[in-house]
Order: sequence, then C-alpha cells, then structure tokens
Amino acid sequence: MSKACRLKKEFTNQTDPQTECLDVSRPKGLNIGGPTKRILGFCTLSIVLLVMGTLIYYLYSSNKREEENQLRVKRFLDEYRALKPSRYSYADIKRITDQFKEKLGQGAYGTVFKGRLSSELLVAVKMLNNSNEKGENFINEVGTMGQIHHVNVVRLIGYCADGFVRALVYEFLPNGPLQNFLSSADNEISFLGWDKLQDIALGIAKGIEYLHQGCEQQILHFDIKPHNVLLDHDFTPKVSDFGLAKLCSKDQSAVSMTAARGTIGYIAPEVYSRNFGNVSYKSDVYSYGTLLLEMVGGRKNFKVMEDSTSQVYFPEWIYNLLEQGSDLRIHIGDEGNVKIARKLAIVGLWCIQWHPMDRPSMKTVVQMLEREGDNLTMPPNPFASASSSN
Repeated sequence: MSKACRLKKEFTNQTDPQTECLDVSRPKGLNIGGPTKRILGFCTLSIVLLVMGTLIYYLYSSNKREEENQLRVKRFLDEYRALKPSRYSYADIKRITDQFKEKLGQGAYGTVFKGRLSSELLVAVKMLNNSNEKGENFINEVGTMGQIHHVNVVRLIGYCADGFVRALVYEFLPNGPLQNFLSSADNEISFLGWDKLQDIALGIAKGIEYLHQGCEQQILHFDIKPHNVLLDHDFTPKVSDFGLAKLCSKDQSAVSMTAARGTIGYIAPEVYSRNFGNVSYKSDVYSYGTLLLEMVGGRKNFKVMEDSTSQVYFPEWIYNLLEQGSDLRIHIGDEGNVKIARKLAIVGLWCIQWHPMDRPSMKTVVQMLEREGDNLTMPPNPFASASSSN
C-alpha cells in the first residue's frame, strides 16, 4: 500500500491551497522491478563470462606461444650442439671404439675404426698418425669441418686432442667409400646402375660447389677421389677427408702452395707446374673430372691411367670415342643409360681441361649434370693442348 498526494480541485475562500492524499494500490501480479533486475543480471553475467573467456583465451594463447618459443629454442640448441663438434678424451675414444675393436680401413694419414656413441648413433673414428708433428692435418680437418654442414659433406661429430693422441669422430656411413663400387660396368654384382651413378655424381658436385661458394670462406679440398667420397645407407654421397684442405677468401683467384698436394692421378696439372696456370678452386674441378671419368669407365678400365708403361690413356680414349660418335664400349643397356654415360663422360672431359681457365666452375658443372645430355657440347681436345705444352 502507498499514498499519492495532490492539490484539491475545489477549495473555499481560504488563502492557502489545500492538498489531499489518497491510498493507491498496485494491481495484483504487476512487478516492475523483477524483469529489469533479471535483464540487468543477465547482462552482468554475460559481461563477466566474456571477460573471463577473453582472459582464459589470452592466458592459453600466451602459454602456447611460450611453449612454442621454448620448443624453438630447444631445437636451435639441439641443432647447434649437433653442428658444433664435441671434444673427447682418449678414454672416451677407447670406450666409443670398444678398445679399437673393429677396423674400417687405413690410409696415409691414419686408421679408421667403427665406434658407437649410443645405441642408435654409430660413428667412424679416425686415429691420426703422429708423423705430422705440427698437426696440420688435424687442424685443417677440425677447423674446416667444424664450420660446415651440408647433405653432401660428411659431418664431423667430435675430436680428441689428448696429449699426443689426435682423433676425429665422424658420422658412420654404412656403404663405405665410392671406390668399392667402381668396378667395371660389366660387373653387375657391384655395379650401381647408371641412374644411381648420375645421382652420386650430382651429389658430389653439389658438395664441392658448397665448399667453394656456400661457406663463409672458400674451402679447397685438394684430394677429391673415390676413396674420399663416402656413401650412406641410401647411397647419398658425402665428401670427406679434409686433411689437405686450404681456406681462402672467395675473391682470391690464386692460392700459394709450396709443394704439390693430393693423390697421383687426380692432381691438376697446375699443382705440379705453374706453366698451366694458377692453383685455385679449378684444381678441385680437375680432380672431380678425373673421378667422373673413372665412374664412367670403371676401375677395371681406368686403372690404365696409373700405369706409366701403358701407351693408352683412358680419358683420351674416351674422348676419341665420343668425338667419333662411337659406343663407349662399356656395358650400357638401354638408350636412357647411353645418354647418362655420355653426359657424365662429356662433363668429365670439360673438367679435365689442362688449363684452369678452360674448366667450368662447380656451379656450372651442377647445371650441366642437371640438363639433358643431348644439350651438351663436346669440349676442346685437352690432350692436344697437353701435347703442345710439352
């Protein structure tokens, strides 16, 4: 019950107006405040839920971003640790190789043993000879390999410099050196097939191109040969053994060298005599060309080049056959294989031009190998220029 007051419509001669108050009853069932309160309550609740939802989403997104950032940092650190060689003690090396239990091979600069870092990670441990007292090969390999990472260059995992003991720990490549598969193409037992040989040739070229152009400093290998190309489980080639490597700036056109370095049969002419030109990255190109021709001819045929008593020089024999349009006289197979063998031979002959300026760069070699063989032109006869130089 409530009251409402108003002026009286009728009043007497009194000077002051009169008011009257009446009882006013609200109709039954009419409640003005109820719906309004409910609407206001609903709006308030919606706003609270919206704010809470926004806050929860923000916190969730923030945590997710933080987790992603932590994962990104973790991946970076894992990759950084993978790229940076670890240092091992001699005791570590003995443990890794199980007291030098399994020997993989031996070369001029040391002996290689199979090792194990974990149940999943196998390694090849190269124990360097002590004959090089200055440790130049060790410094070259660690200094060079520690800063590069490429699918076609073997990865240096770690090293040991413990007193007089020096060792290098590389990733283990189960198929070993390329030379194991370079018997004659007629020997189907070890012959990889022309498609696979082409892939291997291209992979080696990309690895050398990376050394020449992909690193901060140009890396000249100076010992490109089948023994120094290792094959993983998929036969992906990886350039290895950087004991003779030299680092120089990319704009350096010549490298000083006091003595010839490399392996006989793969050493560029200018490394022996400056009459052919300056020593540079083109010296690696020559070695690669020699390797390529050996891949084409197989070790059985190419062995002739190492025999000084023979009157036949295998690369020259290959050149003469190609120039005459004759068959390469090796087991080829179908027409597609003929094109691959011919392409590899032509690129190899371009690379072994006697004068460095006549050889292509490794970037050009990669482009040549990626093209169809029909688009390649025969190079000048390098053996004629060799005769004129003598």
